[in-house]
Amino acid sequence: MPAAQLAGMTWTKSSYSGALGNCVEVAALADGTIAMRNSRFPEGPALVYTRAELTAFLAGAKDGEFDDFAR
Repeated sequence: MPAAQLAGMTWTKSSYSGALGNCVEVAALADGTIAMRNSRFPEGPALVYTRAELTAFLAGAKDGEFDDFAR
């Protein structure tokens, strides 16, 4: 989604964010979806996910499904 369509949204950054600001920010959209963007490039585009998609991703992360990517 283009950044212009997300102007005025309230973005939340992870408390695990690095000092350089290299993290993910999320914002709840009016239609119930969730926008996600790179905090280092707030003027850039954002990815938009349904709550079900984000819930499935977080469950997989908690279960260790993506641990191979961190190596």
